[in-house]
Amino acid sequence: MAAAAGVPIKQEAADDAMNLEERILELCKSDSKGIPDAVIKTELPHIDVQQRVTAINRLLSTGKIDLVKTSTELLYRLKDPGSASKIKGGDAQERLIYQIIEESNNKGIWTRDIRIRSNMPLNQLNKILKNLESRKLIKAVKSVGASKRKVYMLFNLQPDRSVTGGAWYSDQDFESEFVEVLNQQCYKFLQDKVDAGAELQIDPMLRRTRSYASSQDVWKFIKELGISKVELSVEDIETILHTLIYDGKVEMTVSATQNIASNSNSSGQMKLFRALQPLTETAGIMRMPCGVCPVFDQCYEGGIVSPATCIYMKDWMDY
Repeated sequence: MAAAAGVPIKQEAADDAMNLEERILELCKSDSKGIPDAVIKTELPHIDVQQRVTAINRLLSTGKIDLVKTSTELLYRLKDPGSASKIKGGDAQERLIYQIIEESNNKGIWTRDIRIRSNMPLNQLNKILKNLESRKLIKAVKSVGASKRKVYMLFNLQPDRSVTGGAWYSDQDFESEFVEVLNQQCYKFLQDKVDAGAELQIDPMLRRTRSYASSQDVWKFIKELGISKVELSVEDIETILHTLIYDGKVEMTVSATQNIASNSNSSGQMKLFRALQPLTETAGIMRMPCGVCPVFDQCYEGGIVSPATCIYMKDWMDY
């Protein structure tokens, strides 16, 4: 009789455990960033510590929730079903490393930061990283910010421009010739627009207005030229145009527009660019390094700064 009576009791205990897990999952769903243990204590005050720990451990072991470590506390976060299926078969440590890398998105995360967040020995961490790489779950990407530094991100993500350097870098090398060609072509387009406007027999102010071009116009021109092997965005072209502004060759103004185009910001303002006409030719002395050298008065033969040892002078002469 005692054994028979024990069956409903065990079944009832199992049902209570399942109900507790479901309630914890509901709490996790309320906040996508995760909830601390204090929230579970507050929302389920009648549950003792042992029951709560058992339910949480079961949810962690079955991959229904993640344990997320922040700078101040530990959070329980609802597990993404897609991530759970990808890391299926891995142990808790592999899931933790995968989760940390996943949170870095397409900017990636450095090995040192993974080690700090996971509190895992370096040898063990490297072993897990190699295992995840071999399973094509993560990948290592070299960062242009540091030649010897690799960041890890999910295998299917496209690295952020801050990692790869965008269109201006190829295999971590800055494509200076490519940038120079783009500078010349962008300036040529704006200069041609100024020249075309000068031929119009119209009001001078209207002629000046006609000589402006949007970054979208310049982008279309560069795209039609076909000089770039990589896909350039309007933002890339604006970067080039800003270098021309710093060189004193181009000026920029902002115009209000009713239709917010792709080259307009959220307030409906459009950036317009125009080639500048120099009032006078630059003096020859200003075209050589000596003309803009901040230590010109300290430069003499045999001194710490001298024409014979000046690398800028050598480069200028070679050019």
